[in-house]
Amino acid sequence: MEAYLQLRYKIMAKTAFLFPGQGSQAVGMGQDLFGKDDYFLSLVDKASQFVGEDLKKVCLRGPEKKLAKAAFVQPLIVAVSLGYLRHVHLKKIPCDYVLGHSLGEITALAAAGVIDQTTAMAVAAKRGQLMDEAASACNGGMIAVVSIDSEKIQTIINEEGFQETIVIANFNAQSQTVISGSQSSFDKFSEQINKAGGRCKKLNVAGPWHSHYMKKAYTQFTDWVRGFEFSAPSVSLILNGSGEVETDKCKIKKLISASLINPVRFTECMAFCENQNVDTFLEIGPGRVLAGLVRANGFMGTTRIFNCNNLRGVELASANFLPKES
Repeated sequence: MEAYLQLRYKIMAKTAFLFPGQGSQAVGMGQDLFGKDDYFLSLVDKASQFVGEDLKKVCLRGPEKKLAKAAFVQPLIVAVSLGYLRHVHLKKIPCDYVLGHSLGEITALAAAGVIDQTTAMAVAAKRGQLMDEAASACNGGMIAVVSIDSEKIQTIINEEGFQETIVIANFNAQSQTVISGSQSSFDKFSEQINKAGGRCKKLNVAGPWHSHYMKKAYTQFTDWVRGFEFSAPSVSLILNGSGEVETDKCKIKKLISASLINPVRFTECMAFCENQNVDTFLEIGPGRVLAGLVRANGFMGTTRIFNCNNLRGVELASANFLPKES
């Protein structure tokens, strides 16, 4: 009976690959790929050509403020994530779903075969450039709010008159929400959050992402991305905009563009994964942010979470999977 239950569990259980977004970066990320991985180096070279900067130097030496520029960090995060993804594929680790958080959706598009790797570099670079330009026109940023739910946060926004300056940008978990807005409103907003029992932490990003402040970037990106052909996904692709699997390539392009001004609905994505019996997650790329969010969304107990933010992490993850039958 025990053997039967184990076999049934393996049949029902699913694996999702997660790709991080901006904010997960660190100077030195991908260090074990530089100098020895021609595939990865070609991605960084392409990205460097797109942005007109030596991104290898930026990635390995910083400074952190320069790395945080969206035009630089976005293609670099995608390159690092795709670099480790290649090694995950070489280990033949199975995948049922791919899901990116914000910028990570560009990596997910490449992982699902919607776009190729060179296009992913171009899209990430252009996306970052346009977001930087939009951010330069306003004094904005982002704050993570914890220990209070999004409904209460929205009530504070409405009742305290912040509707024009602050919006919810990320629904990350029941107890973690990210807001975007004007820096001039942050002090007063944080005071109200503290009074309500919550806590605020400013995020290491260069602008008010996923908000109306990005409207110009959204319009320009939508026009620009029309020139690229998207393919139907080869693996189930979960998108932040809908919180479920999307298969229509035209809708995928619209959702990716709209994500510049619309919130990340990560809680809905996690609820979908739970309903689909996903029990194993690989966070592929820099940092460990998404592993924490998986736990924050209630995945406990037998859930397995692997951090593939270096080659050692890929090795540790692969040791937990049986080799595919030929």
